[in-house]
Amino acid sequence: MRCHYACGTHESLTRRSFLGGTTAGALSMLGFSGMTQVQAAKKLSTQQKQVVVFWLSGGVSQLETWDPKPGTETGGPFLAIPTSAPGVHISERLPYTAQQMHHLALVRGVNTKENDHGKGNYIMQTGRKKQPGFAFPYLGSTFSSHLAPPDSPLPGYISIGVGGSSTESTFLGPRHAPLVLSGGKAPNNLELPKSMEPERDVLRRKLRHKISQRFEQKRKTAHTEVYNESFDQAAALMARRDIFDFSSFSDKDIERYGKHDFGRHCLMARQLIEKGVTFVKVGHTNYDTHSENFNFHIEQLGEFDKPFATFISDLSDRGLLEHTLIICMCEFGRTPRINSRVGRDHWGTAWSVALGGAGIKGGAVSGKTNETGTKVIDREVNGGHLFHTYYQAVGLDSTEEFYPNGQPIAKADPKAEPIKEILA
Repeated sequence: MRCHYACGTHESLTRRSFLGGTTAGALSMLGFSGMTQVQAAKKLSTQQKQVVVFWLSGGVSQLETWDPKPGTETGGPFLAIPTSAPGVHISERLPYTAQQMHHLALVRGVNTKENDHGKGNYIMQTGRKKQPGFAFPYLGSTFSSHLAPPDSPLPGYISIGVGGSSTESTFLGPRHAPLVLSGGKAPNNLELPKSMEPERDVLRRKLRHKISQRFEQKRKTAHTEVYNESFDQAAALMARRDIFDFSSFSDKDIERYGKHDFGRHCLMARQLIEKGVTFVKVGHTNYDTHSENFNFHIEQLGEFDKPFATFISDLSDRGLLEHTLIICMCEFGRTPRINSRVGRDHWGTAWSVALGGAGIKGGAVSGKTNETGTKVIDREVNGGHLFHTYYQAVGLDSTEEFYPNGQPIAKADPKAEPIKEILA
C-alpha cells in the first residue's frame, strides 16, 4: 500500500536478486575478512535457534498498538483491550494479537533519541548509531553468521516484502547478506536451462573450480573469495529450491492468513522457518502517518493483526515457537501530540517493541511511559539493550566480540545490558 501522506524521506533499501546481485554487491565490501562463526554454529547445532523479524516500515504508532493511552489528550479514539496475558492491555486495533499476548513480551520504554528514518532504521537493525568509517552488520546478517550451520545449503537470511542490501552483512561476508524475495516470489534462475544436461553442468562446475584454484595460487584476494563463494551458494540454493515452492498452500491457510500480500508473506515465512531457514524478515509498509493517522491505522492494522497472530499461533502449535525468536519493530514510534492534519509525526523518545518465542518470557512487560506517552518514566532502554536481549534470547553471549581484520568490535553496545525482566 502506498501511503501518500507520509513524509517520503524514509530509507529505501535496494532490491536485488540472489543470482544476479550477490557477487556484484559483495565486491563493494572492501576489507571482507572471510570471518565465519563456525564455533558458535557448532555450539548450537543441537539446539538450533531461528529468528523472524516483522518490520513495520515507516514507524507504527505505539499508541495505536502496544502502549495505548485511551481517555488522554494524546490517546486518540481507540480503546485498550485485555489480552491473554493477565493485566496486559493493548490497542483494540489488535484483537487477534491480544489472544496471543501470553506468547509475547512488550518493551514500552524504548528511547533511541532519533527521529530520522534512515538513522532510526540503522539503530534498530544494528543496535548502534552510525560511526564514521565503520559499518556494523545488520541483525539478519549477524544471526545468519552465528546461528546458520556452516555447511547448510540454505540461505541464512531471507527478506520478504521489505527489500534488503548486500551491504548489510559488511565484514561478515556475502554469505550472510539478505536473499530478497522481490514481490514475494521465489528467486529467478533456480533451475538449469532446458538445454543444459545435469552431467554437463557438473563438468562445467568442475572446470570452473579447477581454473579458479589455479588463479588463486598467485592472485587470491577477498574479491576472488567472493566470486567463488557466490558460485557455491548459487549451486547449493538450486539444489534446495524446494524451499521456495509456495504453490501448495491450502485454501484454508490462505483464508486464515488473508489473500493480501502481507498474509501471503507471513505464510511464506512460516514455510521457510519450517524448512530450517535461520533468519526471515517480513515487511509491512507504510506506517509513516503524518496525516490521517487513525484512519490509516484502522486499515493497516486490520491487515497486519490476524496474519501476525496466526503466524505466532501456528509456530506454537507446531512446536517451533520455543526455538524461534519473534521481533516486531520499526525505526521509531509516532508523536503523542496529534498534529493539525490528524497525524502523528516521528518519535524516537518513548515507544515500544514486541518480542516473543525463544528465550522470551511471554506476558512480560518492561518499561513504562507517562500518562500521555511523552517520556519514559521507568526502565528506559535503547537499541543496545535490545540487541543484548536478542542475543541472550537465542543463547548467545552478547558480551563477546567480532574480529574484523583482527580488530575487536563488541557485538552489542558495551554500555548497555540485556532486558533481563523479559528473558525466560
